[in-house]
Amino acid sequence: MKQVLTSIFLLGVIFSPFFASAQNTPVINATVSGKVIDARTKESLIGATVTIKGTTNGSTTDPNGQFNLLTGQKLPFTVTVSFVGYQTKEIVISDNNVEIQLQEGASLLSDVTITSRRRQESAQDVPIPISIVSGNRAEDAGAFNVNRLKELVPTVQLYASNARNTTLNIRGLGSTYGLTNDGIDPGVGFYVDGVYYARPAATALDFIDIEQVEVLRGPQGTLFGKNTTAGAFNISTRPAGFTPGGTFELSYGNYGYLQAKGSLTGPLSRKLAARVSFTGTQRNGLFYNVRTQQSINDINNIGARVQLLYTPTDNVKLTLIGDVSDQKPNGYGWPVAGVVPTRRAAYRQFNAIIADLNYKLPYSSAFERIVDLDTPSKADNQLGGVSLNADVKLGGGTLTSTTAWRYWKWTPLNDRDYIGLPVFTVSAGNSVHDQWSQEIRYSGKISSRLSGVVGVFGLWQDLQSDPVQTEEAGSAQWRFAQSSTSALWKTPGLFDNFGIRTTNRIRSTSLAAFGQLDWAVTDQIHVLPGIRYNYDKKVANYKRETYGGLQTTDPALLALKNGVYTNQAFDTDVTEDNFSGQLTLQYRASKAFNAFGTYSISYKPVGVNIGGLPTANGRVLLDLARVKPEFVTHYEFGVKTKPSPNSVLNVVFHNTEIKDFQTQVQTPEPGVNRGYLANAEKVRVMGVEVDGNIRVASFLTLNGAIAYTDGKYVTFKNAPVPLEETGGEQAFKDISGGVLPGISKWSGSVGGEATARGKFISLKGNYFLGIDGFNRSSFSSSPSPSQYLNIDGYSLINGRVGFRASTGITVFVWGRNLFNTNYYEQLLAAPGSAGHYAGILGDPRTYGVTLRYAF
Repeated sequence: MKQVLTSIFLLGVIFSPFFASAQNTPVINATVSGKVIDARTKESLIGATVTIKGTTNGSTTDPNGQFNLLTGQKLPFTVTVSFVGYQTKEIVISDNNVEIQLQEGASLLSDVTITSRRRQESAQDVPIPISIVSGNRAEDAGAFNVNRLKELVPTVQLYASNARNTTLNIRGLGSTYGLTNDGIDPGVGFYVDGVYYARPAATALDFIDIEQVEVLRGPQGTLFGKNTTAGAFNISTRPAGFTPGGTFELSYGNYGYLQAKGSLTGPLSRKLAARVSFTGTQRNGLFYNVRTQQSINDINNIGARVQLLYTPTDNVKLTLIGDVSDQKPNGYGWPVAGVVPTRRAAYRQFNAIIADLNYKLPYSSAFERIVDLDTPSKADNQLGGVSLNADVKLGGGTLTSTTAWRYWKWTPLNDRDYIGLPVFTVSAGNSVHDQWSQEIRYSGKISSRLSGVVGVFGLWQDLQSDPVQTEEAGSAQWRFAQSSTSALWKTPGLFDNFGIRTTNRIRSTSLAAFGQLDWAVTDQIHVLPGIRYNYDKKVANYKRETYGGLQTTDPALLALKNGVYTNQAFDTDVTEDNFSGQLTLQYRASKAFNAFGTYSISYKPVGVNIGGLPTANGRVLLDLARVKPEFVTHYEFGVKTKPSPNSVLNVVFHNTEIKDFQTQVQTPEPGVNRGYLANAEKVRVMGVEVDGNIRVASFLTLNGAIAYTDGKYVTFKNAPVPLEETGGEQAFKDISGGVLPGISKWSGSVGGEATARGKFISLKGNYFLGIDGFNRSSFSSSPSPSQYLNIDGYSLINGRVGFRASTGITVFVWGRNLFNTNYYEQLLAAPGSAGHYAGILGDPRTYGVTLRYAF
């Protein structure tokens, strides 16, 4: 009965706008037209944006500088007019056919509007460290997914050996470094149009028609439905509009790169508008597999998004969105980057093993971009879903209901040994995921000095094998598994096609109530308290069964087989609830100076191990099935300034301490797929971040950011040994004081774009030259610090040069990694701890041309 009442309540909230619309008398829409021109030259400005203030209703000027607004509002009303290189202007329209003149923005830097606090406001006014990347900037920079976006935001780290095994972190925190375990939640929230995306594989997909990406740093659990202990990506797509418009883009580059994108929007009726967007990307593989004589690790992506906007009244807006994205690459496989001498006996070292098997790597460096893999590579990745968002203006605020269903389907095939020998011949962790989410919140003004947001959130997930996950060894496994000089290891067929079939399922429930107030004690001093209640439950079922290999009843031979794979089954459930919150003090001395300090505590949800558990003395360590929740204590101090009308400079100091830090650790046992989860007693991350931008006259814009981040294990007394210490007297060691993986002490980005007016053929517009640079210092690529698995720092330079015509046509030539820098993004120890490890390589130099048209 309780679930029925809850469902009725949620449906009531969702459909209440329809009933509300029936009570309002329709307003007849009218068309308001006008023209936007240059105040000095009197030339028409083509592509200028004209928006009715306080609404999403807007238009862009056509090749004659004309605009048309379809609106139900009565004249007069205020519009906001903006155009690149010009001062944004607000003007009251009293008549039709108005002429609007814009001044060149030689000394002004455009303000950036964000929605992270559930209302539109200036990024400089918000007491949150936040980085904003507009959709246009991301498109021009070739940042069509999160992995490329990290080059523009140095506090973001993303590591991926494939779409499933993806780590998305902010300031080095959020997800376990390395290989993914589905039993824990990410600490970085990933939202698209208000919908939480639970699977990290979403970060591998191409952006579809992105309007803006807001990267919030630090805990944000009092603003967002899903708990975000490390930060959040708040991504908004371009909305459907009642003014017809569209964009089309085609790019071609080396390695057979081909990308096509497009979007169309316009009215279907007086109160119903639609937007249809698509994207497709293809590129040849950057690695050559000498075993199959095929290129691998290519790009083969396609995605589509459909939006319907229904505005029954001026106070009600309903948005229905459906999307699907599909990736079918021939990948991913990685070359061996190096070999570590372990503490095992000489005959158990990697080089001795492959010598006995008469094998030699067909390359001397991973940067030859050659692999030798005897298992075909596949990484089919599909995500999609449907959401319904209702915004209802009530009193001084907005009541919002966001209902969503999403799915994920993952069908991989990997060569886990990274070489051409039949060691681990099959690794296929097929999975399917369904999630349902519901968020209801109210945001707005309570009084002249009090505003805020309050809401409730529910997330239900069901992740399971599809239908089974398979790991299989081959005929060369005996030599890699050999742990004694017994002749039994050479028994013919002992490990041939010996493997495990696993069925697993994890069902999760996350419920929360959250709220944050903004109390303006004075015009300059604000106090912002926030509170959150979390309830999390996970139910896990795990069962794996062995198959294949030599069929025998000999106890000695069975013991050898059990050293590689064993049967294992367990069922467990975990439940946890807690309160968390924050307190922010803000001092806004002027429009040009905004200082703030925040103290917060938060929890990352309880977890379960769902990839198999390690054993000791033949006994499954069931106590490792439960992973304790993280307890996060965080504080930061920041200053946001505008030293001049044409510049911005922000500085933030942050310190985060985490008790029971959830970390992913490797084990020599091949049956523990992707390692297992454990808790480090305490870690600490602290640092300083500086970012700014400046506009020099009307022709040059510069931006930059630099971050110093120091992350270490304060206490981790029972950590697994690093790869080089495998086979020693101890399987665990005290790594207290060691560095956290994936964190560069120094990282930074710098960029700029210069423009100059001119003509291209017969088209008027602006020539432009843009440069983006990214640098990071060295970092550890091992959960337990290793003297071998460290990645050297590197720098990347990307550039573009082209022409933007006033008619909406843009053409430019671009290049990425212009100096063809060789660098690793991640190093991965091979399963079984024989000593070799794979390297995940960054892309080499790529270049191409893009043609874009917008109207």
